[in-house]
Amino acid sequence: MARQTLTKLTALGTFPALQPAANSADLTMTAADTVNKEQFVASGNDLIIAHNTGASPHTITVTSVADGQTKRTGDITAYSLGAGEYAALGPFAKQGWVQADGKIYLEANHAEVKFGVVQLA
Repeated sequence: MARQTLTKLTALGTFPALQPAANSADLTMTAADTVNKEQFVASGNDLIIAHNTGASPHTITVTSVADGQTKRTGDITAYSLGAGEYAALGPFAKQGWVQADGKIYLEANHAEVKFGVVQLA
């Protein structure tokens, strides 16, 4: 099966239109798909928000790729997110994180984890 593609929110930036339109700054949170996993199209300046809506800890992973210059990989592996907690990871540059298909891969070990992605302005 194909990975679940997350919908990104583009941050309004330092000087948003006044008054910002209703819902223009709302972040869509999507439950983790523990079978197919998640992805999103990389901009080079993306922030991942994870929220554990469950009553026990769960883990999240973001998969790296070999950096073009140093050949280093550095997955964020099994980051523990406590019950009710939020985590903000990134922003993620393209180098070292973007897969061959132009996307960043992430996953959680339970559907109680919800993901949102913000493209920073």
